[in-house]
Amino acid sequence: MAQLFPRSANQIAKASIVLGGILVATVAGIVMFVFPRSAYVTRQKEAREQPVPFYHLHHVGGMGIDCRYCHTAVDQSATAGIPPTKTCMNCHSQIFNQSPTLEPVRASWRTGTSIEWVKVHDLPDFVYFNHSAHVNKGVGCTTCHGPVDKMSYVWQEKSLLMEWCLDCHRQPEKYLRPKGEVYSVAWKPPANQLELGRKLAAEYKVKTQVTCSTCHR
Repeated sequence: MAQLFPRSANQIAKASIVLGGILVATVAGIVMFVFPRSAYVTRQKEAREQPVPFYHLHHVGGMGIDCRYCHTAVDQSATAGIPPTKTCMNCHSQIFNQSPTLEPVRASWRTGTSIEWVKVHDLPDFVYFNHSAHVNKGVGCTTCHGPVDKMSYVWQEKSLLMEWCLDCHRQPEKYLRPKGEVYSVAWKPPANQLELGRKLAAEYKVKTQVTCSTCHR
């Protein structure tokens, strides 16, 4: 009986097995390392719609309202704090006080029921993050939260993955700024950022923090 396949078919079969293995390994690598870091998973750059259209673009960028006017606890506690309805009504009892868009704010004020804002920067429960520890050491708001003065609905600027946190914790000098500029949305890192950062790290007594217990307590 004549041979059905030429001898070269053996080589082709072996090559196909090798290529198949490479393909499987590549797909597995994407699934294990690339996909978990994708914006689809981390929701990076995804603007979150809120129950009331509060625009940072207008309030921060247009009117120049300081972060601490709404986030009053940011330099004193672990959480930045969500502003109570009273903070909104300080202005909106007089400005746009009949606007249908702001009816949920007025209803919250009348009933004493808090507005259910959608959390944007939502860390896992097993991660400890202290806002005051960062802002009091020269880490600016926009370093983590991005250009909020250019955002309508706020989005998550960074991935919030552990590798992103560790990048700063290993080399804080890359991100430190003078304490007087922490709340500035206009501040940009200078050309000599590393030199400035090392100087500020020494002045503010900033040390690298890479032990597990720093964030996992």
